[in-house]
Amino acid sequence: MISDPSKAERDRKRQVREDERLRVARSRRRVILIASAVAAIVIAGVCAVYFTPMLSVRAIEVDGAVSVSETDIVAELDVPLGERLVSVDAGAAAQRVASIPALASVRVQRMYPSTVRVTVTERAAVVFVDEPDGTHLLDSTGVDFAVAPPAPGVVRLVTQSPGPADPPTESALTALDSMPVSLRGQIGEVRASSVSDVSFLLLDGRTLVWGNQDNSERKSAVALALLSQPGQILDVSSPDLPTTK
Repeated sequence: MISDPSKAERDRKRQVREDERLRVARSRRRVILIASAVAAIVIAGVCAVYFTPMLSVRAIEVDGAVSVSETDIVAELDVPLGERLVSVDAGAAAQRVASIPALASVRVQRMYPSTVRVTVTERAAVVFVDEPDGTHLLDSTGVDFAVAPPAPGVVRLVTQSPGPADPPTESALTALDSMPVSLRGQIGEVRASSVSDVSFLLLDGRTLVWGNQDNSERKSAVALALLSQPGQILDVSSPDLPTTK
């Protein structure tokens, strides 16, 4: 029998096409199976997050609180135990806690599987202001955050309108902040009638005239040298021409 080469070639090509069709079909089934498995995992994850207590809030941690009570922080946080962790709006919760005046910064984090962490930084009193309702504590930016007795080392501020938007207050705080510890430790009161008229009352009763914020490092060095000199008024507003009287 004589075989037909053209028929053999057609049969070979037909077999190749059939093999390719079967390969594509198997590949499609594999993709469908993988996609179905992934979808099942995603659905299971969504169900775990939204419909089971596995990822609900079961603990609230507060870090950084010293003078502000954790009870007050948790109350302002307003995140109930049992709430789905994924539903906690960390930004909004941080804003609520930041309404506590004594806090300078607040960060709220969702810590999976079941914790909300609140990290706070408290304001530190730098000066105090005597008001009819008591002693007001101000931080380095001039924010009035508490009415309480000042701690040792906190300086009295005397200015017409103390506060963060008041230029004389800002000038006084900047001058105070620029001082080395050796000089600042001898300051009992800072007065500012304007941005260029800042003076300090020393603990020994003498007055240190500072002037504006310029040349603070030079003024501090000259002031420290003048402390050993006689005189009730030490003027370093022009540090190259200091005077005492």
